[in-house]
Amino acid sequence: MTLFSWLGLICLGANLAIVLEVVGGLARMTQIRTIAARPGKSGPRISIIIPACNEAATIEPALRSLLAQDYANLEIIVVNDRSVDATGEVLARLAQEYPALKILRIEALPAGWLGKNHALQAGATLASGEYLLFTDADVSLEKSTLARAMQHVQANALDHLAIFFENVGGSGLLNGLFLDIGGGLLLIFKPWLAKDPRSKRFMGVGAFNLVKTLTYREIGGHQQIAMHPIDDIMLGKLIKRHGFRQDCLLGNGMVSVPWYGTVREFIDGLMKNTFAVYQYRLSAAVAAIFGVVLIGVLPTWGLLFATGPARLLFGGAVAIRLLSFLHGLRQGGFSPWYAGWALVTPYLSIYITAKAAYLTIHNQGITWRGTHYPLAKLKEYVR
Repeated sequence: MTLFSWLGLICLGANLAIVLEVVGGLARMTQIRTIAARPGKSGPRISIIIPACNEAATIEPALRSLLAQDYANLEIIVVNDRSVDATGEVLARLAQEYPALKILRIEALPAGWLGKNHALQAGATLASGEYLLFTDADVSLEKSTLARAMQHVQANALDHLAIFFENVGGSGLLNGLFLDIGGGLLLIFKPWLAKDPRSKRFMGVGAFNLVKTLTYREIGGHQQIAMHPIDDIMLGKLIKRHGFRQDCLLGNGMVSVPWYGTVREFIDGLMKNTFAVYQYRLSAAVAAIFGVVLIGVLPTWGLLFATGPARLLFGGAVAIRLLSFLHGLRQGGFSPWYAGWALVTPYLSIYITAKAAYLTIHNQGITWRGTHYPLAKLKEYVR
């Protein structure tokens, strides 16, 4: 076999192994919409905590979806974290309409905290519920979501339940990029194993992290991850590491987020936390880039320029990638025509990883919502 044939075989095998791992893993996860809602409209008290920093454009529909839940025993706490837009006015108007809505205003960020993490901790301190639901100010829930979630939690004696969200809106390229990067995260974290107490795998999702209050307090809350940019996943890691039971579900049609409006917003938004996924290790980021080149870039170029058996092998790798995108798009309810972006998104993934690593190292930290966080302090929370 020629060198190109060996490379083609490696690309084909790597793509096939990854697709089988991810698609097979997702098939083992439960869709929350398949869980019957618990009888009646009440249950253990749930305190919903929403951090809001300049979220005037999204927070009203998100809150209305929470207020419309078919689950009566709710406490909703919004933490207005130093907002300078119209977030405060929107919340004040909603509080007049729903007097039970609790609003906490944070005027200053204490040293040693990322803003969102501090807001979540502050909200949890006020909470009176037996369970805490940490969610975001742009997340909308179908009205039976909490009832279904609590049914699953109690039926399986869970201490923590995370639910993946469905991205809504955006261009074909944006959704293709979301699918590609999401697939990479699935491969890294393998959330289908989170429910297995024998596995060290874990998961947390910022859109929907439902935690038993006693569990949250026992692990030390967000204080333990005060300066970690991927607070949602790290909360899941803390819970699993302490021996508590968790599960992760799929939220198609039940938990939705208009995550980013454009590709540029998506890329800029990932600058703050992408390098943290690799624990601020340049070697890990470089290895990830090499992996993307192997499975996403090299097959296309091999198909164009190789000949004979090598071209067939590279073509097989491209076909597997396109078919996997088609499957993901169909699951998400997107147009199959978006699958062609699978040949473009690897270059953007490489750019995001490389730029995030460069900026974090060059600036010796990250800047998030107008505040700079030193890299030395961020590394203290890598565990």
